[in-house]
Amino acid sequence: QLQLVESGGDSVQPGGSLRLSCAASGFTFDYYLIAWFRQAPGKEREGVSCISSGADSTNYADSVKGRFTISRDNLKDTVYLEMNNLKPEDTGVYYCAKAASWNLSKDWCLTQSQFNAWGQGTQVTVSS
Repeated sequence: QLQLVESGGDSVQPGGSLRLSCAASGFTFDYYLIAWFRQAPGKEREGVSCISSGADSTNYADSVKGRFTISRDNLKDTVYLEMNNLKPEDTGVYYCAKAASWNLSKDWCLTQSQFNAWGQGTQVTVSS
């Protein structure tokens, strides 16, 4: 069975750092683009970052560019999101997602409709 399991969320102060992990199983991991989304309280889910199957291309939301770094280890079937200089507006539940198509372009990789499997989410709270 296909599974995506996020971990690493925590409560931190502004300016702090966290590293999220997304462990995948049940599909050919290195065929698929993986993305991170987040949902803040009272807001819609938004795309944060994505990484292609071979890690040759990435994309980031403008709000996190320069602060977050996405990476993947295809030998471990795991995607990471390194988050630095965290801000209160980064607070939310972070989800990883698997692209529905093996050939999804990064042009579409922050769009929810392009993904067909989601993890349970991990909570990130940034507050003083």
